[in-house]
Amino acid sequence: MTKPSAARDDAPPAAPAKPVGSIVSSAHLADGALPALSELEFGLNMIGHAYHRWMIRCMAAAGVPDLSALDVLVLHHVVHRQRPKTIADLCLVLDVEDTHLITYAAKKLQALGLVSAGRRGKEKTLTVTEAGRAACARYREVREALLTQAVVGTGIAPERLSEVAAVLRTLSGHYDQAARAAASL
Repeated sequence: MTKPSAARDDAPPAAPAKPVGSIVSSAHLADGALPALSELEFGLNMIGHAYHRWMIRCMAAAGVPDLSALDVLVLHHVVHRQRPKTIADLCLVLDVEDTHLITYAAKKLQALGLVSAGRRGKEKTLTVTEAGRAACARYREVREALLTQAVVGTGIAPERLSEVAAVLRTLSGHYDQAARAAASL
């Protein structure tokens, strides 16, 4: 008696795997001239939410809970290059149109002692405090341990990540232009 075998020489070859197709969140948008754009938009949605969750939880793990993703971004940008930032500076670099969102984040970070306010002419400036600098340093440690090592483990070359970042920045310009055009309709 012979043992049954998973693959026999006289068995017909297995059918090739059927392609999954496009992964989109809105099929009606994928029916247009560029279905891949819908795939990209679904990916952006997923990564955007995952990135925001990550920032919030990473900062909580670093010892500063109850910050929003925008609060975390504002804090990191105030720390960036160690010079005072105005609300306008932060709106520009974070691509935020509603200045009240940055103002609210600044007030929250001030109340927690992570940034301090100053003035440059008529403009309010924000400067990181030692507590804010320490929180960002702890965030970096958590990020290196949990995220950076995982991404390195994927084998994606750093140059490829830079290319993806450049493509996303380019596409953001197209979305901004389309948003301006849509506002005039």
